Amino acid sequence: MRRFLLAVFLCATVFRAGASDYTDIWFNPSEQSTAGGGWGVNVVQSDAFLFLTFFVYGPDNKPTWYVAGLTRDANGNFNGPLYATTGTYFGAPWNPADGAGSAQAGTASFQPTGAYTANLSYALTNGPTVVKVIQRQTLTSIPLAGSYNGTQAGSYSNCMNSYAYFDRFGLGVAQPTGNTLTFTFNFNAGLSCTLSGTFQQLGQLYRIPAASYACSDGLSTTAAVEEIKATTFGIEGRFSAPNVGGACREDATFSAVFLPPL
Repeated sequence: MRRFLLAVFLCATVFRAGASDYTDIWFNPSEQSTAGGGWGVNVVQSDAFLFLTFFVYGPDNKPTWYVAGLTRDANGNFNGPLYATTGTYFGAPWNPADGAGSAQAGTASFQPTGAYTANLSYALTNGPTVVKVIQRQTLTSIPLAGSYNGTQAGSYSNCMNSYAYFDRFGLGVAQPTGNTLTFTFNFNAGLSCTLSGTFQQLGQLYRIPAASYACSDGLSTTAAVEEIKATTFGIEGRFSAPNVGGACREDATFSAVFLPPL
């Protein structure tokens, strides 16, 4: 294989599968008004726990406030209690006693159907059961272009000699047009690989469903680049290439820190 490998050490290593982080604003795009109004759910994840705040409306069409604390189950879904909360009028000093009336109002469930979509359901004890198909909501474009330095961990499978690998690289990310991203990986062993294509943005995440994948050793194939995210200090993502020679498949994750201009 073409990689700079720690092959002897890593061939028996099982990499921990990274789980998606669902922190974002989620909504149903078909249930938004042209004026920008609508409903949605704020999701904040802490390991296997999700905290949800709902901005929805009651029978009188006025804003109603619910929160939920959900825990991940063995199937990767999140379930837990739904609460109706009360509190002090925001124009007055906070009085802890005003929150004493908060109580469980039902149950809620967040069931991911991928990194970007989910099924949301919540059932009120004295009200309806609501089931919605939701997705991440994009607020603004997030700049990704720049120079980075990082590492990549992956594996080749379905090969005659399947194994895991680990690489270090310098990374250049370019956005030559409004909807195109190009990742150029320059590995320590002198190999250069490029992933390039038309991207989609969903909330905080980008994806390139059909990227061209070419390397200086002659590889020319396609890959799906998923869950590309600008982090506090850099960038991260993953990609899958179903055909990198014969029936051989490559799957990898990468993470890199931003290199500021000198």
